[in-house]
Amino acid sequence: MLEIERKFLVKSECYKEQISGKYKIVQGYLSVATDRSVRIRLCKDKGFLTIKGANSENGRSRFEWEKEISLNEARALMSLCLPNKIEKIRHCIKFGKHLFEVDQFSGKNTGLTIAEIELKSEDEAFEKPEWLGKEVTAEKKYYNSQLCQKPYLEW
Repeated sequence: MLEIERKFLVKSECYKEQISGKYKIVQGYLSVATDRSVRIRLCKDKGFLTIKGANSENGRSRFEWEKEISLNEARALMSLCLPNKIEKIRHCIKFGKHLFEVDQFSGKNTGLTIAEIELKSEDEAFEKPEWLGKEVTAEKKYYNSQLCQKPYLEW
């Protein structure tokens, strides 16, 4: 269960012309230790419990385990989460042979838009759309688990 992904800032709203789907995500964190995080996510009328391990040195890969839980369980666990829950609209964009997920944050992270791409290997090549900006894969302040502790509007 190795997750391999890269993260980029989004430099323009041109991505909105290519959206194939979108949905709201709310997530809270039960734990944000440096070597692991435990989160609860509400998404598309479903609940999820996710555990992530420490990132590799370059930030591109880490252990991830996710399990769907009932919406009622997720809502109950959300009440135990740390303050500053993450709220975002996720836009799905097919570009080349890959799917980009563009997260437009709201709440205390308003103004931040990050694109993620999941890959099969750390060195997998992919086409970069024109709206893709600076890579922030290894910059911890852009991790959702960090954004709940120090939101974008407080930088």
